[in-house]
Amino acid sequence: MTSSKFSRRSMLQRSGCGFGMLGLAGLLHDQGLLETASAEDSLGNRSLNPLAPQSGHFDAKAKRVIWIFVNGGPSPVDTWNYRPELTKWNGKTIREFDPGFQNTTGFFKNAVGNLMQSPFTFTPRGECGKMVPDIFPHLGEHVDRMAVIQSGYTESNNHSPALFAMNTGFARMGFPCVGSWVTYGLGSESANLPGFVVMSDPKGRGLPKGSAANWSAGFLPGVYQGTYLRPQGEAIDNLVRPASLTESAQRNELNLLKQLNGLHREQHAADTELAARIESFELAYRMQAAAPEALNLATEPKHIQDLYGIGDEQCDHFARQCLTARRLVERGVRFVQIYSGGMENQRSWDGHSDIEGNHRQFAGETDKPVAGLLSDMAASGLLEDTLVIWCGEFGRLPIAQTGDKPGRDHNPHHFCAWLAGGGVKGGVSYGNSDEIGYKSVENRVHLNDLHATILHLMGMDHERLTYKYNGRRFRLTDVAGHVIQDILA
Repeated sequence: MTSSKFSRRSMLQRSGCGFGMLGLAGLLHDQGLLETASAEDSLGNRSLNPLAPQSGHFDAKAKRVIWIFVNGGPSPVDTWNYRPELTKWNGKTIREFDPGFQNTTGFFKNAVGNLMQSPFTFTPRGECGKMVPDIFPHLGEHVDRMAVIQSGYTESNNHSPALFAMNTGFARMGFPCVGSWVTYGLGSESANLPGFVVMSDPKGRGLPKGSAANWSAGFLPGVYQGTYLRPQGEAIDNLVRPASLTESAQRNELNLLKQLNGLHREQHAADTELAARIESFELAYRMQAAAPEALNLATEPKHIQDLYGIGDEQCDHFARQCLTARRLVERGVRFVQIYSGGMENQRSWDGHSDIEGNHRQFAGETDKPVAGLLSDMAASGLLEDTLVIWCGEFGRLPIAQTGDKPGRDHNPHHFCAWLAGGGVKGGVSYGNSDEIGYKSVENRVHLNDLHATILHLMGMDHERLTYKYNGRRFRLTDVAGHVIQDILA
């Protein structure tokens, strides 16, 4: 005779395995080999909702993140690391500066020109006197809020692996990105919106290389991957309920689905993917009510829309995304990432030719919207606990890539980034390159250090935020990374 749930044979099988596991647990404990839940993760037990808000390892300075991903690799000597000495070296070969130079960083080895000074005019801005190029007239007003990292470096000189590395810590696909790690560690403050949202170029220039793998949850449960908002048309599939389906009918369908999945889950209690799938259905239902309101920019006052640059033909598209980001984070979304620029070359910050025209164009598209974002959040107090990041996947060489309108090739040895907002010390520049902007040499910052600092500001220890996969504990910073203490407020 069998019970309604399992047979006698099944009961004996489960009991026998259970007693065996108890014995094994005792042996492992005696030998000090038994891992506890708090040994590395120490983030507490999660509720059935995998996106429920969680406490970090310590008090956080920032509760949420907006990352302006400057896709394509902006040139540090033309943006945030003014190198006046480069003018002295202008037109000379880089081997006069570095006799051992080998162009192993770029792809256009047959188009290597001489050292080239920046085509932009730099002036001191703010009380800190930070030298800012004329392509950032609005962002220059916020340098006293920024901590500018002038000494970044990475390993890859190819867009796809460099994008993966900057997003996930690894130069190959298959690993969780920063946004996924943050939402895994802290959950979301919104019950009706995703914890992690991604936006890309809306001008038909494509996705960044590597596409959705850049905001993948990797081996983390799928609920932590980025929710991609389409730049054109309907932002999310099925966001509007079909006219033929009433709210009560849809709710009844979901209740039945939840009940059936719940019965199945009772027999597979350890299946976190199933719990995440059940929650995803409920979140999608709640989003049908919450997301349209959050994405409706028409409700914003005209002076706020003007502040971001909405209506300005050059920057309207990015202005709308920045204002959307602010509306999302103030409604509890934990992590928002916005990509400036599309697939490659002149469709992004990848200025292989005409570095002046390329950077002037993309700076013009982003300068006023990002400055408007900082001004808006500072006025409302939201910036106090929101971390804003400006960073791409690598930098560019200080030498010219030859052509009618010279550009610059890839350079993983030196890139710049800036952080502003929650927990960041404003008006500081950290680290530096050599005098021509070729290599980071002073207080060098690896991307693992940048990731460790982001997690620290969010209240998490990068060495303790781990996930066990394929028999080992993985973390965002792998086996490296140090918090950049000097840029913390």
